[in-house]
Amino acid sequence: MQLYIGNKNYSTWSLRAWVALTQHGIPFEEVKLRLSFTPGSPFKTRLAQIAPTGRVPVLVDDGFAVWDTLAIFEYVHEQFPHAGIWPQDRRSRARARSLCAEMHAGFSELRTHCSMNIEADLGDIGARLWAEHAGLRSDVERIEQLWAGQLAELGGPYLFGAPSGADAYFAPVASRLRTYRLPVSAATAAFMQRLFDLPAMQAWVSAALQEHDFIPEDEPYRKGR
Repeated sequence: MQLYIGNKNYSTWSLRAWVALTQHGIPFEEVKLRLSFTPGSPFKTRLAQIAPTGRVPVLVDDGFAVWDTLAIFEYVHEQFPHAGIWPQDRRSRARARSLCAEMHAGFSELRTHCSMNIEADLGDIGARLWAEHAGLRSDVERIEQLWAGQLAELGGPYLFGAPSGADAYFAPVASRLRTYRLPVSAATAAFMQRLFDLPAMQAWVSAALQEHDFIPEDEPYRKGR
């Protein structure tokens, strides 16, 4: 299988799929493309050859393309049902999918105002955004409620005890909260640290810091790296 991803410093959806597959020992070949939103760019041209969305990630298995991170999780889980992408318990799987679907469709204020940028420290920007946007504060409050409730239900250390796809799904959220230094509880900060301590997440962050790339479309708050 090949997993097509974008820049590790910026691409949240790529991070989710890559970390989940890596953390759970799913074999794949990484194909990294430099992000570009320009029609006709090498990024858009290459992706148009394999999937209709023109977005990453895309998983290609023997010529068969699966796009959208949730679909990738489902496809991989069916091939490797005991790898741990989803919990083994039926209700826990349903809950994990519910959490991921909420992330998939929601938290638009956090995603709009706080683009993922692993390399950057944008605490000053974060303080301004926090003061100006009630929707951002509401998104973070819901994330903290969601994490706290799930961790309390199963006792942690991850959302479903052992690491799962749900943790990978929220890893970019932890990155955003850290980059913009948004105020969170001590329990939330501790869970974020556990996400960053995952070996797959450490590998992703290390590679992101080595990219030394600057994509203006993904850097609304800076003129250079």
